This record gives sequence, C-alpha cells and structure tokens, in this order.
Amino acid sequence: MSLSYRELLAVEQRAYLTGVSFQTELLASGMVDEVELYRALAAHLHLGFVDRLAPEQLLMRSHEAVEALRRPDGVHTVQALDGAGGTMVLIAPGRIDLFQMRRYLWRYPRLAERMSIAPPSVLRRAVRERARNSLLRIANGGLFEASPRFSARYVVTAWQGVVIGAFVATLGLSLFLWTAPSLLILHCFLSLAFFACILLRLVAGEAVRKTSGPPPLLGEIRAEEMPVYTVLVALYKEAEIVPDLIMALGRIVWPRSKLEIKLVCESDDRETLNAIRSQELRSYIEVIEVPPGGPRTKPKALSYALPMSTGEFVVLFDAEDKPHPFQLVEAWQRFRQSPDDLACLQAPLVISNRHESWISNMFAFEYSALFSGILPWLARRGLMLPLGGTSNHFRRAILERIGGWDPCNVTEDADLGVRLARLGYRTGTIAYPTFEDAPTRARIWLPQRTRWFKGWAQTWLVHMRDVPRLWRELGPTSFLVMQILIAGMLISALAYPVFVLTIAGLVSSMALDGPLPGAHNVLLAIDLINIVFGHGAFLALGWWTLPPTKRRGLWKHMLMMPPYWLLMSVGAWRALWSLYRRPHHWAKTPHKPSRSARAPLERGIPSRPNPTAPKPLHKAVSPPR
Repeated sequence: MSLSYRELLAVEQRAYLTGVSFQTELLASGMVDEVELYRALAAHLHLGFVDRLAPEQLLMRSHEAVEALRRPDGVHTVQALDGAGGTMVLIAPGRIDLFQMRRYLWRYPRLAERMSIAPPSVLRRAVRERARNSLLRIANGGLFEASPRFSARYVVTAWQGVVIGAFVATLGLSLFLWTAPSLLILHCFLSLAFFACILLRLVAGEAVRKTSGPPPLLGEIRAEEMPVYTVLVALYKEAEIVPDLIMALGRIVWPRSKLEIKLVCESDDRETLNAIRSQELRSYIEVIEVPPGGPRTKPKALSYALPMSTGEFVVLFDAEDKPHPFQLVEAWQRFRQSPDDLACLQAPLVISNRHESWISNMFAFEYSALFSGILPWLARRGLMLPLGGTSNHFRRAILERIGGWDPCNVTEDADLGVRLARLGYRTGTIAYPTFEDAPTRARIWLPQRTRWFKGWAQTWLVHMRDVPRLWRELGPTSFLVMQILIAGMLISALAYPVFVLTIAGLVSSMALDGPLPGAHNVLLAIDLINIVFGHGAFLALGWWTLPPTKRRGLWKHMLMMPPYWLLMSVGAWRALWSLYRRPHHWAKTPHKPSRSARAPLERGIPSRPNPTAPKPLHKAVSPPR
C-alpha cells in the first residue's frame, strides 16, 4: 500500500510528539500491513524473508523465551533452524535505519548470507509458543512456589480445620442440649458482625456526603513523557461481545504506539478466538491463548499473560467493560504525583443497565455504595482496600514483586488488595469510571455472587493462617477493616435469613399465644434492630453516593431490598457448599452485547481535562479502527 507524503509526514510528527520510532508509529497507525512492510524491507536489503515460523525451529530454551518476551523493546533477534538443517539469524528490527543496516551487511557479508527478516508479530508468536511450558508453570505455581503462605491452593490448614470442626460440633451439641441460651448467644455473635457492617456503611456514607464533588481536572499531558501502558482483558466464552469490547478499547485516550492490549483467551475457546480474529486488529493488540492445565480461572489466565507484558503500568478490564476514555491518563498522573509505595489504583465501576430489571437496579445501588462510598473512604485513610474485579491499575514491577494473581483464588481482586497492604503497599482510587452491565436475571446473578462469597471465604482463610503476623503486617485498623469487609459481609449474608425467620416465628408466636418470655423479647429486639438498621444503612449509603439525577425511586429500593438480601443469603450458603466440593471452580458469568453501548460515555461522568492538555495527546493517538 502506497502512502502519500502528507500521510507519512503526519506519522513522522506523531512519532516525534510521542517519542517513538517512525516505524513503531507507522505500524500502530494501521496504515500499512506489517507483513508487507517487512517483506519490502527484506527485498530492499537483499535478505531472506520468513513469514511462518514454528516454535521448534527456535534455538532457545523455554525459560530463555520467557526472558525474551519480558524485554521492553520486544523480541528482535533470535537464532533458528532453517529448512535445510542449518542455522539462521532472524531479525525483526524495531527501528529501521537503512543506511546503517546496509553498511553493516556490507561489512559482514558472511553473516548476511545467514540472516533473514521476520515480522515482529511472527517472531513474537513463535517465541511465545516456545515459552509455553514455563509460562504455564509460572501461572499455575508461581505464587505457591515463591510465597506459599499467600496461596489458596490448600483451602484450610490443619489447625484451621480443627478449629472449624470443633466449632461446628460444639454449636450443634449446644443447640441440641441448651437450645434457648445457645440461640441467644448465636444471635449476639451474628449481630456483632451484622452491626459492624452497618457501622462501616454509615461512617463511610457520612464522610462521602461531606466530601462529594466533581471529578478532578487532569493536568498537562506531554505524549513523549507517557510510558507504555498494558491493558489485560481476560475473555472466556465472550464471542458475542467482542465487537463491543474492541470498540470500547478503541476509545481509550493513549498514544497507540505506547499502548499494548492483551486479549487473553483459553486455547480451546474457538468461538471467542474466531470472533476476535474476525476483527481488524492493530499491531498493539495481541491475542494470547492460555493452554489447558491447572485451575481454569481468570487469575490463572492473567498470570499466564503478565510475563508477556512490557508496560510500566498494567490495567485489568473485563470483556464487558467500557472504560472512560481518560481513565488511563488519570491513573498515570496519579502514579506520577504519588510516592512509589502507591501500587494500585481502583477506578469506580458504574452500572449502565440499571433500569433493565430489579436485580440490575439493586446491583447498581450496591456498586454505587461500594465504589463511590466505602472504597474511596478507605483509600483516603490509607487502609486495606479489597479491590474490585476490574479496572485495577498497577505498577507492573510491584505486581510482579508480590507474586501477581493467585490462580486458585476465585476472587483474586480481594486477595490482592489484602496482600498489597500486608507487604507495605498502598492502594488508592480514581474518579473516571468503567461502565459495565449488571446481570438482569437471578439465574445469572446467583452463580456470580456465589463465586464472590466463596472467594471471600478463601481470602479470609488464606490470610488468617497466621493471625499474629497478619495483625502486625496490616495494623489494628486495617485488620479490623478486613474482618468486616470480608468475613463480616459473608457472615451477614449467612445470618440474614436467620434473623428474618426468627422475627417471623416470634411475631407469630406472640400473635397466637400472647406475650413472649423475657429471653424471646430480647431475641426479637436484637433481630429487629439488625434488620431495620441494616436496611437503613444500605439505603443511606447508596442514596448519598448516587448522583442526584439517579436518586428518584428510593421507595423501590426499600421494597426490593428484602428479596435481594435473601438472594444474597442463598448465594452465601451455596458458596460454603461450593468451597467444600469445588474450591477452585470458576463459575462463569455470561455476558451479552450491551443494549446501551454508546450511552455511558454520553451520560456518565464528564471528561474535563485541562483545556490546554489534550491537544498534543490527540495528535499522538491514532484514530480507533
């Protein structure tokens, strides 16, 4: 494909503004085909050209291939076997200096005879396949080998199993022998966890109500200062939403020559892989196929892809996400302005289909309370922050230093938040959101919530293996926050139907038989306080964190809360059973194309960067295709 002088000049200007080579910017723009460009280069230099390369031809070991993939400048030179049984040197030059290359080949003619050119994607694909065994070993056992105390490969330790067994046996015997006092003690214990969650919601909600304001303005942007940013997206059985995903990623404001997007899929998910390859993908989008083996979980797939990322920063998105275009810019600027111990930034998740069903409406209410209330409040106080499952921005070096994601934990986000805090790193929040669709039916919502509760139980058991050490590493306040947000939320969900059934039974008894005995009155009062204050705190926090335009219909949330909380309780009890039977099973949440794919960016939080800042950036960013 021939390009006009004006087009080449525009590419050169963008390359200059971004601080990358002309070739890198040219390939990122999508104006030329990579294979044809390197074929023409090989012909010009009178070198051989290789556009197909089997991993078995490479003269490197699996672990050497992993190290090659980690190089910030990419894989540019390898030795390989040629078709005649000899060896050749394959090059995929990242910067083309024709004068220097011709001079080098003229000085070393014998080397030139053994040299061939390969497109970078062809060479990288072969190296990636060569590294497959090492990458799979890292993904499945990297954390367990480096820090077994943080791995959920084993559900409980010996002493935890003894304690849990003794507790269950004692509880059952006590309820059988001393029913009334045992019920009272049990209700007091459950109420303590329930009330702790209530108190946390009220405190966080009051703080948010006093500090809420518009999103921050972005500072001046200089494209040449911007680093390489890696975007990881894990997909499994997501063929239907691939077009929406590519469109959403195309809206991200970041120089395309400094952006690498990894679409991580299971190797046997042919439908999703075919859907991705049917799209026109730019050079900065790489499809990574995760081979079978070990637990089939999202964190395992991410752990497989992480060693192949070269960005200074890494962000994780789900396949159904629609991130705000300026989210990466805000995260990068926060990292630049903060000390090096800030390891992660959590973007808020906003539900864009809240009006499709009563479940999605309550889901949106719940997300607003969490991502606009509790998490920012914790971050401002430097406390332990359980991450959301998506839109986490990391310093890649720190993410690798702490062992990455746990492939055996089905809520790897919560686990990673606790681990970061234990190892002395901070987590913050940013303002520009990610929009996503919530489940609209109970049969889809329930398995997802079951997996969340199971993962919280896994996370709590893992980090409670050495309680004194956890106390020292987190500190008293974060230790308490962890108990409330992970154990407390799970216990509250388990306890809710106990409270409801007790109230119903005692009220029925009072209506039929007259006044209740003293102990029963105390029990009724405890459970009524829990239910009333629990609903009230949930409503208050959701109300304070929702934008004023979305606060209408509070009475609907009041009516929908009891059945929604009962569904959560069903999920919590199912989670305990799943933890016992299939602790590492990942219950996939199916997603469909969004009915409002364009709406979130039009009616969400407005992007309000510094008016003088985006101009150089827009020149440096290729238009999405």
